[in-house]
Amino acid sequence: VQTCALPIWIILKITSNDESLAENKVLILYLLTVANKPLTNDVLYKLVISATDMNYFYFQQFVLDLINVKYIFTFQKEDQTLYQVTDDGKRTLDLTLDLLPGIIKLKADTNLKSILDKSEEEHSIVAEFTPASENHYIIVCKIIENNETVFEVKTFAGSRDEAKAIVDNWKNHANIIYPKIISTLTNFDTNDDENNWFI
Repeated sequence: VQTCALPIWIILKITSNDESLAENKVLILYLLTVANKPLTNDVLYKLVISATDMNYFYFQQFVLDLINVKYIFTFQKEDQTLYQVTDDGKRTLDLTLDLLPGIIKLKADTNLKSILDKSEEEHSIVAEFTPASENHYIIVCKIIENNETVFEVKTFAGSRDEAKAIVDNWKNHANIIYPKIISTLTNFDTNDDENNWFI
């Protein structure tokens, strides 16, 4: 005997009587589904507000609600919190997509690729420094692609100014520095003039 479950829109509206809140949750599920990959909190919010006006506080509450009912799961990777839609979330979306107004869906579809592409560019080059002591700074420079670190180097500096210079140089010139490091690591010749091996 098959039991009758609550209509899915009631589940989505469990914390509110406002149907627009259910629409917003459907939008979040839709964006995570069509993105087809885990998204950071920042990128997901950018996608949401590109399609509809949503207060950040409410956005966080909607995400938390969806996590609590296991339509979204969250995990840590590369010091970032990532969100991904679950199988239950996808099934729920299939049943509730009609709740999403066509104009909002159109905006979401139109802006999706450009926002994802831009976020990948912004997060592909990462550099930061942290003070270990007054005269000792740890610098980490990374290249990240699709939420995976493909290159990472850690070094040290004796002053804040030096640490900042390294970080700024990496952020502004990683496209030049990175190939040189890889070329040196893969083609190092001990007969090369040691004063010119990296230049």
